[in-house]
Amino acid sequence: MGMNSTTCYLNGDYLPLAEARISPLDRGFLFGDGAYEVIPVYSRRPFRIGEHLARLQQTLDGIRLANPLTPAEWSARIARIVAAAPFADQSVYLQVTRGADAKRDHAFPQGVPPTVFIFTAPLTTTPDSVRASGVAAVTALDNRWLRCDLKVVALLANVLARQHAVDQGCAETILLRDGFMIEGAASNIFVVKDGTLLAPPKDHRMLPGVTYDVVLELAAQHGVPSVVREIPEEELRSADEVWMTSSTKEVLAITALDGKPVGAGVPGPLARRMHDWYQQFKDEVMRRG
Repeated sequence: MGMNSTTCYLNGDYLPLAEARISPLDRGFLFGDGAYEVIPVYSRRPFRIGEHLARLQQTLDGIRLANPLTPAEWSARIARIVAAAPFADQSVYLQVTRGADAKRDHAFPQGVPPTVFIFTAPLTTTPDSVRASGVAAVTALDNRWLRCDLKVVALLANVLARQHAVDQGCAETILLRDGFMIEGAASNIFVVKDGTLLAPPKDHRMLPGVTYDVVLELAAQHGVPSVVREIPEEELRSADEVWMTSSTKEVLAITALDGKPVGAGVPGPLARRMHDWYQQFKDEVMRRG
């Protein structure tokens, strides 16, 4: 079954992805005026769907767009898409835009229904060989706007930051703002120094990651000291370990930064333990039964 026959959801209809169409006047297309979420699915069970839908609601509130569906309605549509897919582990994408007006105008249109889109793809996991060696990252100045806590579809700055890494054969770009480490182009970043896990605060400068929360919960559960505070650039550069976390990357060690080794230049002991705890947590919560 190819991707073209995969069922998606668009504005009330379930149809093959290849047949889904939206208007070129859709505000998501014209203005990047919309919100999105990505929910990992393990053994056909969506991971922390409540937290993902709550974050979608926060983003919609932040851009003053009424949520077209209740959490139960979202869950039912996601469940149908997940069930129809030919793969058990999935990455489900949700997007809501402010819809298609009959004209192009910056101000919110009146009486225009939002566009609601859901599709799924196989969950791409990190190969064991990559996880064993860790990945390389580069840094760049964060030139994005002041509402990075909203998960909006206007991602051009993140796209350029990520491409900056790809151009140098790296996996991620770590963004620096006003001398502090903020987050990655498509991930949250953790730092380990002297056995303590450091995480940047959840404020307007970064996306509040669902995986970020899980990592801090697991640290607390397993007695790892952790501190949430601003992380100066020099602390990032002198860290014993640096990790990137996201729904798809889970916990992945960054072992080189701007061409220099991080710590010993191999995944550190805490990264390996946290990865194991994360898998154990997934197995207990998601794969049982």
